[in-house]
Amino acid sequence: MTMKTKYIWLLAGIISFTACSSDDDAALSVQPLPELTRGSANFSTYVSLGNSLTAGYSDGALFKIAQENSMPRILASQFALTGGGEFTQPLTNDNVGGLLAGGSPLPGFGPRLVFDGAGPVPITNLNPGATITTDIVLNNPTGPFNNMGVPGAKSYHLLAPNYGELSGLFASPPTANPYFVRMASSSSTSVLADAMAQAPTFFSLWIGNNDVLGYAVSGGDGTNPITDQATFDFAYNTLISTLTTGGTKGVVANIPNVASTPHFTTVPYNPLSPLDPNFGPQIPTLNMVFGALNPIFSAVDPDRVIIFSETDASAVVIKDESLADISGIITQQLNNSPTFPAFLAQFGLPPSAAPTVAAYLGNAYGQSRQATPEDLFVLPSSKVIGTINTSSVAALMQQGFSQALAAQFSVEGVTLPLEDKWVLIPSEQAEISAATASFNATIQAAANNADLAFVDANNILNQLAQSGLQSGDYILTSDLVTGGAFSLDGVHLTSRGYAAMANEFLKSIDAKYNSNFEASGHLVNIANFNTNYSAGLQ
Repeated sequence: MTMKTKYIWLLAGIISFTACSSDDDAALSVQPLPELTRGSANFSTYVSLGNSLTAGYSDGALFKIAQENSMPRILASQFALTGGGEFTQPLTNDNVGGLLAGGSPLPGFGPRLVFDGAGPVPITNLNPGATITTDIVLNNPTGPFNNMGVPGAKSYHLLAPNYGELSGLFASPPTANPYFVRMASSSSTSVLADAMAQAPTFFSLWIGNNDVLGYAVSGGDGTNPITDQATFDFAYNTLISTLTTGGTKGVVANIPNVASTPHFTTVPYNPLSPLDPNFGPQIPTLNMVFGALNPIFSAVDPDRVIIFSETDASAVVIKDESLADISGIITQQLNNSPTFPAFLAQFGLPPSAAPTVAAYLGNAYGQSRQATPEDLFVLPSSKVIGTINTSSVAALMQQGFSQALAAQFSVEGVTLPLEDKWVLIPSEQAEISAATASFNATIQAAANNADLAFVDANNILNQLAQSGLQSGDYILTSDLVTGGAFSLDGVHLTSRGYAAMANEFLKSIDAKYNSNFEASGHLVNIANFNTNYSAGLQ
């Protein structure tokens, strides 16, 4: 027994010694990270130019903590580790967001969004005491500012003189931007001029998104057209040639595919559930109404037939301006139908109302169809679908409809086709895609010609939408609220999303200028950045 015990302890000692030696060898084999180097880049005076994506805009507004976690500010914090200087921003006064002008709310510039458990709502819905205090007349900060990101700016706006002139906000159309009013060195200056006045040694430029985004978020209704190619080319090439004066180095990013963002992918094309007590019981009546129109649709174009399912989710009804307008055909066919007066009688309408109702139905459904999976709906449409359009009700009542019947014919996306501004049809998406590709070709060529670092933001955001983007221990996706990358407006990034994008910029800078932010372990840890901010933060 003694001998056996001795051998057992000897064996245990050998195993222990071997394990310790193995651990020591493993420890010795771990190579220390290299020392951080900036390579050939000079970050001593870093200036960032762009729009809302570089300003730190998030959750539908510009607010202080989001600015402090803007993508350029995150970059500057890493640049500071290797000679980068101070980085100043035109911080807002609060974490509510929104703008005032002389104490009055500036229309269209409301407070930030928060999540109420069901969807995005203004912070004031959950925190009535939240107050906007950033006033573009009374309390503007003093520059110069290293972050020259101006929310809403298009490519050519960065060149425009007087873009910070207060009176220009009230011109028609406006010639100024309220965010630049806050930060301009003078009323006559331009964004580019204020950037160059700082003699930057390194710059980042991420501009052009709004040149297509304005068209997209307005549903392609024509109120905010895509920038023409010649204007974009001139503006972008002028920006690059000016910023690289004297051989200044920098990094540029291209334009993301806006249609891949949750602003356009969250609202389904078929949100009408038969289980919805406000919709389900109406389905038989709706199918009876559209039953009077469907024979006409079938004769002209079977794809226009409108039928609501009593068992499955149904698509909304939209106006598709790419369709031939058959208003006249509908009106004529209904007026010629011997059964149309009897059809109207079911709704309490006399035969004398037939011409009026036929004309209304013709105008309402002349370019209508039910949506398909190829249609994309802007995020705000979720608050509109299924609601009563009061303007439509008033107009129908003037034509002799009772209030109840007028309301029945004024349900958005059901009996009243959704207007163009709420949906991007395939032809509009094709316009956006073509413009994005063309603009990105200009950006790529300019980056190549000036030998600048280049970030393929389009590919990165497409990756987010398709499979997710891994950054550190996290995989970000494009899902609204839960994905971590996109803020509650569905277009702009969260602070964590901006941190992940900053890492992509750093990787591109490494590749071009032989810096080693990634290899030396100096990418940022995105876990240190929020994906949302509470309604109590103000």
